[in-house]
Amino acid sequence: MEEYVKKALRSFEGSFINANNEIILNPRNNLYFRLDNVESELEFKCKMFAWVSRPIANGLNKYWAPRVLKSFNNFMGTEFRKDDMYQIYDRLGNDVNLRLITINKLDLLLLTSTWIYCLGID
Repeated sequence: MEEYVKKALRSFEGSFINANNEIILNPRNNLYFRLDNVESELEFKCKMFAWVSRPIANGLNKYWAPRVLKSFNNFMGTEFRKDDMYQIYDRLGNDVNLRLITINKLDLLLLTSTWIYCLGID
């Protein structure tokens, strides 16, 4: 998993890991999540979906939202738009609804192994 953390640190300019084991992706906007209990690439990517989608969708201003989205897409190897992030946040809700989602409710073209894992679908 260490290589994915390093990739995220390269993708998000000014990012770092603090003494509380939190990856600070955007210090200016306090965009971060804890790395405790994240043990695989898939778990790390799920955290990225869950914790970065909200600020992009409705928490950051017009200057920062596209910059953070670009960094997110760079890290994930995706081409999500802000509208996609609204839908992702609506379904994930900062990790709260992670296990409640089913493929039948999914409108985005995200049926990858990462997304399926995030949804808790076998």
